[in-house]
Amino acid sequence: MNIKKLTTMAMLTAISMIVFLIEAQIPIPIAIPGVKLGVANVITLFALWTLGWREAGAILVVRIFLGNLIVGNMMGMLYSMAGGVLCWVVMCLVKPLIDRRHIWVMSMLGAVGHNVGQLAVAVWVSGTAAIALYAPVLLLAGLVTGFFTGQCAQAVLNHMDKIQKGS
Repeated sequence: MNIKKLTTMAMLTAISMIVFLIEAQIPIPIAIPGVKLGVANVITLFALWTLGWREAGAILVVRIFLGNLIVGNMMGMLYSMAGGVLCWVVMCLVKPLIDRRHIWVMSMLGAVGHNVGQLAVAVWVSGTAAIALYAPVLLLAGLVTGFFTGQCAQAVLNHMDKIQKGS
């Protein structure tokens, strides 16, 4: 791996952790447990599209591990890791099937994967499958937030294209 790519990964990891930490401090105006915007996923989408699946996965895992370690939420790490990794897998599988104009689709499907991963952990931790009844609410929220983060990632990529063409 070259120095430029490693430096880019380190910067993207730092940015994603900052976004994760800020978002963790913002109260959600929706009274639905487990729902959050997931703005740090914008960085994962950006990395997946510009650097590759391995690099995006590494950034994701480091962000989840260090971010949850910093906020002291070790149980949250289990949920975040399951959701984040499943989201990443879904997005990696979908990426070859879409073009850059439809990153929001990849993001929405990834967000659904994230919620499925979190629900699976919740069922495992609680020992009751009744938690899965909560799936429709989380999946709908995942589609909405996935659309938002996908649009943000699309805007960032479009802006980066303009910057590169200008130089």
